[in-house]
Amino acid sequence: MKGESGMGEFRIVATAAFGLESVVARELKGLGFEGVSSENGRLSFSGNVRDVAKANIWLRTADRVLIEIARFACSDFEELFQGVLNVPWEKMIPFEGVVHVTGRSVKSKLSSVPACQSVVKKAVIQAMKRRYRSEAFPETGPLFGIEVSLHKDVATIDLNTSGPGLHKRGYRTGTGEAALKETLAAGLVYLSRWKPGTALVDPFCGSGTIAIEAAMMGKNIAPGVTRGFASEKWPFVSPDVWEDVRREARSLANKEQLHIGASDVDDSVLLKARQNARHAGVVSSVDFSRRDFREFPFDTTGGVVICNPPYGERSGDKKTAGELIKDMGRVFGQLTNWSFFILTGFEEFERYYGKRADQNRKLYNGRIKCYLYEYFGHPLK
Repeated sequence: MKGESGMGEFRIVATAAFGLESVVARELKGLGFEGVSSENGRLSFSGNVRDVAKANIWLRTADRVLIEIARFACSDFEELFQGVLNVPWEKMIPFEGVVHVTGRSVKSKLSSVPACQSVVKKAVIQAMKRRYRSEAFPETGPLFGIEVSLHKDVATIDLNTSGPGLHKRGYRTGTGEAALKETLAAGLVYLSRWKPGTALVDPFCGSGTIAIEAAMMGKNIAPGVTRGFASEKWPFVSPDVWEDVRREARSLANKEQLHIGASDVDDSVLLKARQNARHAGVVSSVDFSRRDFREFPFDTTGGVVICNPPYGERSGDKKTAGELIKDMGRVFGQLTNWSFFILTGFEEFERYYGKRADQNRKLYNGRIKCYLYEYFGHPLK
């Protein structure tokens, strides 16, 4: 760790939810990061503190941005303790720093995650004693989230630079019953290959997340520009770096005229959706309306539909959801100039819909396994 900020070049990691790894990789490359490698949902590349700020502020589909601190073979608790103790934590964490350890273990001899977390924290505190000569630490200062991941007896130690997950944009004050994470909603927009000059519609908009994320993408509004991040408060990170990246991000937003429609049959969720869009700064870019999808006025020029209809797991019941999907197949099947991207956890979706998808992709909405069924219209073929 060196330089004015206390850190030089290091390994930055953007974590991705299952099924979105390729999308996060594409985002990173679009942001100008080179040498991106992928492993077990981790997209890593070399960078500095400014790159950490840029990744946090701009990434739409990643879960968190981490700094990889150490990686070593580890088959028992002593090896774990010594591997963590070898890290110069005392140069990073101030006397009053809050040390919070999370962990996971897959196919490793050290299978007890709570025990691993305890060992890691003890090693970090022991390292801090080398500098501070104290037996106790107040833990009243900035948060240092340390993540220990054990996979096939290899330990990876990361620092969480984001704090709360990147889906916490800050605009969503009201959510529908089964709201998508903002990161997943943005991922659906990326996977649809939608472009700002094309119409986009979500006929089951709920809290409006898909439409809002699309509008933010279309207007090039950085998703993290208004929220805070844990690493901003770290003493070796200059606040000027974050201010500079935010200033640049705000200057890159555009005034693109968008054609985005969002509708629902529930007035209360539409009210929440409009509030969320207003907080995101895109309320004028989305046409919200109370409407049943069966009556949606699709024009013949075509466009993209991206939606997450109720499928019985969280909303309504499965019999009702099945009837709704049949109606979707009937209505959407007539619109050959439109492409449809439908995320659902409903089993046998294609049978009820009445047509096999051109392709599908497994994704997770929270803990619910879903598939994104993709039907390509003429403009996108």
